[in-house]
Amino acid sequence: MTVTAIPQTTPDSQADEPATGRRSRKKLVMVLLALVAIAGAAYWFVLKPAPTSAAPEPGDVVKLDPIQINLAGTHYLRVGIALQLVSGVKEADGSKALDATIDEFSGKDMAQVNDPARRAVYKKELVKELGHRYEGEVMGVYFTEFVTQ
Repeated sequence: MTVTAIPQTTPDSQADEPATGRRSRKKLVMVLLALVAIAGAAYWFVLKPAPTSAAPEPGDVVKLDPIQINLAGTHYLRVGIALQLVSGVKEADGSKALDATIDEFSGKDMAQVNDPARRAVYKKELVKELGHRYEGEVMGVYFTEFVTQ
């Protein structure tokens, strides 16, 4: 006759099984937290976008002589402008600014030019155009004279 022995479990061996399950879960959580921390550090040091450069500081203001621009119909605009230069720039060729101003206002209707909201839009477009023509040397435009007839 063959006798088969049934392994007997003791109270101590039953208590060890759930503890090892808890330990493996804790290890898994710790490994996941470490991976998240490593991924965050990698983003911070490697993938984070570079900060944008600081806004340029204002420099000298160059006032240009007023010019007359033909509007629609028989009307005209007398406009004087001043250029706000970036610090470090001492001079600016005014012909580029005057040409851009003529391009911006020529042929416009007098009612459009006199509307303050549209004038602000025209000024923003002029500043943008001057930024391109002067390659970042001009950061603003001021109207020193603005007369329609």
